[in-house]
Amino acid sequence: MDFLFSPWRYRYLASVREIEGCIFCDHLAAADDAARLVLARYSQVAVVLNLYPYTNGHLMIFPCEHRAWLHELPAAAQQQMLAIAARAESALLREYRPDGVNVGMNLGEAAGAGIAGHLHLHVVPRWFGDSNFMTVVGETRVLPEDLSRTYQRLKPYFSE
Repeated sequence: MDFLFSPWRYRYLASVREIEGCIFCDHLAAADDAARLVLARYSQVAVVLNLYPYTNGHLMIFPCEHRAWLHELPAAAQQQMLAIAARAESALLREYRPDGVNVGMNLGEAAGAGIAGHLHLHVVPRWFGDSNFMTVVGETRVLPEDLSRTYQRLKPYFSE
C-alpha cells in the first residue's frame, strides 16, 4: 500500500481539542486579514477561507456576533449572511467552474459542528468525482491549489 502524507490534516486533528476561545472571534480581532485568510468583513458577517477545506474554494461565512444558533441572530445578520452566500456562490461558479455547490450549516455539536459555539455557513464548490477513493478510503483530501492562491483568486469578488 502506498501512503500519501497530509501533515496539514494531522495539525488539525492534533489541535481540535486544544482550541481555546473562538477562532471566528479571533479572526475578527486580528488586524491582518490576508494572514487569517479573511476575504471580507461586512457590517453583520465576515467571509473566511476554510483552513482545512473539503475542496479548493471552500469558504465560510460567519456572523460578527458570537452566536451558536441561527434563531439567535438578528434578522439583519441572517439576511446579510444569505446575501453574501449568494455572492460566494456566484464567485465560485465564475472562478472555479464547479459542477455544483454545497451551502450549509451544522448547528450544535451533535449535528457535526466542529466549532459549535459560533455558527458558520459553509460554501463548498463540488465537482463530479471529488469524493474519490482518497477521501473515502484514505481519509485524505488532495487539493491542487495552495490556500494563498485560493485567497488571491477569490479576494476580488468580495471587494465592495
